[in-house]
Amino acid sequence: MFAALAAARAGARVVLLDKNVVGRGGASIMAQMTCAAALGAAEPDSPELHLKDTIGAGRGLCNEDLSALLCEGSPQRIRELEGWKVNWARQENGKINQVKAPGHGRKRCVYVDFLSTGAAICAALRNKVSRHSNIRRLSNVTLTDVVTHHGESVGAVGFDVATSMPVLIKASAVILALGGMTKVFRRTTSPNNLAGEGIGIALRAGARLIDMEFLQFYPNGHLAPRMVGLDPTTWEPTRVKLGGRLVNGDGEEFLHKYGEAQEGGYSTARDTLTYAIYKEVEAGRGSPHGGVYLSFRHLDESALAAALGPVIDIFKRNNIDLTRQAVEVSPIAHYQMGGVEVTTSMETSVPGLYAAGELAGGANGANRLSGNALPEALVFGERAGEQAAQFTSRKRIPEWEQAVAEEQIEPIRGTRGRNAGRGPSPALLMSELKELMWRKAGPFRTAGDLADALERIRTMREYGLQAAAVSAESIHNTTLVEWFELRSGLYAAEALALSALNRPESRGAHQRSDFPQTRAECEINQRVWLESGKLVSNFATKAEQTARAARA
Repeated sequence: MFAALAAARAGARVVLLDKNVVGRGGASIMAQMTCAAALGAAEPDSPELHLKDTIGAGRGLCNEDLSALLCEGSPQRIRELEGWKVNWARQENGKINQVKAPGHGRKRCVYVDFLSTGAAICAALRNKVSRHSNIRRLSNVTLTDVVTHHGESVGAVGFDVATSMPVLIKASAVILALGGMTKVFRRTTSPNNLAGEGIGIALRAGARLIDMEFLQFYPNGHLAPRMVGLDPTTWEPTRVKLGGRLVNGDGEEFLHKYGEAQEGGYSTARDTLTYAIYKEVEAGRGSPHGGVYLSFRHLDESALAAALGPVIDIFKRNNIDLTRQAVEVSPIAHYQMGGVEVTTSMETSVPGLYAAGELAGGANGANRLSGNALPEALVFGERAGEQAAQFTSRKRIPEWEQAVAEEQIEPIRGTRGRNAGRGPSPALLMSELKELMWRKAGPFRTAGDLADALERIRTMREYGLQAAAVSAESIHNTTLVEWFELRSGLYAAEALALSALNRPESRGAHQRSDFPQTRAECEINQRVWLESGKLVSNFATKAEQTARAARA
């Protein structure tokens, strides 16, 4: 939505597609609390200090130009949203309230309330988008491919979910803002539609990926008891805000063994916290369901009620009394740090094709700093829209006959009704992929597991996908949607497994049990691209590595 607004403000005519209802799908609307911006409202701060923390969290692999763009642009976007009626929480003196999130050296993170920051931002953007005459919104359209001609992006192809009819769009520039790939893991904090489609579409268009091995696992994902009505990410902001204590199955606090001072607040970065929880479970000190405990029993009921407000009632409806019982938490797939490689203009290696938000890789390196996800969407979306509009102003409307897009249109027509009544469903194959990725390419990896995952993923991509049964129905054919999700999800899963196998070290969110050390010679980015139908990868050239060292 921010990309669409920025492009429209620059004079471009925009078509805004969403597989769901525009502005109500994806992960942003689910974001609960913090949004990092160096406003300096709570204590002295600067984008430079924010950048220092971002690069530190990234474990040496951040594209520092992209990181700087994020940190410098975030305060502007927060102020702009304030003007669009996003009601940031306030201090008693009227200034925007800012809190200190894990990994930050300052009170830097703004929020609307305990649960609704993402929803409030999306509501403001929906309002702005709906009022702009240069933006045409198309809901319930699944994007399947970008169309290229002579190596340049000239438009896109998808289909209308309600009718299964192909949708063809001629455009001088295309911006992909399709989020991450966490649907390909069994346990995830994200909505069920982030299936890696942006990765697959970008690869087939000729774009390169970067650092795909780095996928963040949210350390405090809800595990037990059963909880309905709240996101599994509820516990991290709750822990930070209230001082929840992580304890192992023996009832002992353990984070001090992994770098967090007991009296120093909650400063442990997410990769370290994930590592600590897994190590406690591995040592036999886990909770009954395979995680650790998060306890608030040291707080009285009035303090909890004052801090949590109506959320305390949701806990009660789930028979969770935080004054009497601890909850179990465990790492859960959360955020894709790697993604499509972009410049600071958000342009990919394909002229006219841009990427923004979680799909764009590079800014977060090996580990994303808490609170940087929403600014990444806002800042990179604005930059992508602005730059795409400038690109189109310099380029004539592309010559595109339908014949140019036939290769992308044919799978839409040819897949519906294929193997109907025979073979496994796309949903069944996706379930297998989710279990495979969770077991073989999760927070802790080995060469053997990754090789097994790669072999099975390639078999599924080459044979399983073609054998999948797709309904012949034309009206709301969910199996057709699921087939295209699986097609791209397999590309994304293969890119991650291949990259993880090729990185012989542990760094940030990528942890290898067989290579537990972080190696200085591996402080280098890895790229993946599609070549003759196969994914290939390599690390940065020596010249690129030297340039990175010189910048550092």
